[in-house]
Amino acid sequence: MSHAMHHDDWIAICALDDIPVLGARRVARARGLDVAIFRGAADRVFALLDRCPHKGGPLSQGIVFGESVACPLHNWTIALATGEAAAPDEGSTARFSVLLDGGVVHLSARELAEHALEFTRPHAGPACRGHAEPAAAGSAALRSVPVTLQRA
Repeated sequence: MSHAMHHDDWIAICALDDIPVLGARRVARARGLDVAIFRGAADRVFALLDRCPHKGGPLSQGIVFGESVACPLHNWTIALATGEAAAPDEGSTARFSVLLDGGVVHLSARELAEHALEFTRPHAGPACRGHAEPAAAGSAALRSVPVTLQRA
């Protein structure tokens, strides 16, 4: 992230154990698309805008493998650490800073309020289904929503 992070900027989102291994949760924001929080096999935690750079698919509903996620719409592979699509695909989704402290996952309040607000979700098709309602405007509380992965 381009701005300096202050220790009082972090807000607790959930316990690490609330995120399934190789799974995800979503955090609804007062403005902008949800943020997807992913847990890799080695308990590394990543946060990306819940939007594939290809067609806007909900990455939180994708399959997590290693430190990547496959978009549920067209199987694009997105690196969790960078948000970059794997070649030959091109593009990226916004990345958010994560702090894991004492088994609690924290996100930056500033980033949640200000980062990647310009993106929208498609208005039709599977990419727009199953998303949480945003937190009330001005609400300090964010909800984290468990995501149920669908296996083929």
